Amino acid sequence: MKKNPLLNIALSQLIASLGHGDSIVIGDAGLPAPPGVPLIDLALTRGVPGFMVTLQTVLTEMQVEHHVLADELPLHSPQLAQQIDALGVADKRTLSHADFKRMTHTAKAVIRTGEFTPYANIILVAGVVF
Repeated sequence: MKKNPLLNIALSQLIASLGHGDSIVIGDAGLPAPPGVPLIDLALTRGVPGFMVTLQTVLTEMQVEHHVLADELPLHSPQLAQQIDALGVADKRTLSHADFKRMTHTAKAVIRTGEFTPYANIILVAGVVF
C-alpha cells in the first residue's frame, strides 16, 4: 500500500506524468472542464472533498513552479485567499476569471472538488526537483 498521503490512483498517475511547465487545475464544484481536458471528479457532495484539503494533498507530491488564481478570489472569498497564501505555494500569479478559464484549456487535467466557495480554483504549474 502507498505510504504517502495521496492515495487516489488517478491523481498519483497525473502527478507522476507531469513535466516541467505542465499544469493541472484544482477547481470548485462549478468550474467547467474544457472539452478534451481530462476531468478527475472527486466531488461526493457539497463540500466533500474540500478545495483546501485537496490542494494540500496534491502539494505533498507535486513540485510547483508557480500557481495562478483568479483576480476575483480575494474580493469574493478573502478567507480562502488567505489560506492559499498561508501555504506558501511558489510564485503567485493572477488574472481575470475569464482568462483563468481560458488557461484551463491547456491543462493536463482538471480536478473537481465538492467545494462550493466562489472562485475556489487554482492552476498549478509543475516545476522540477533539481
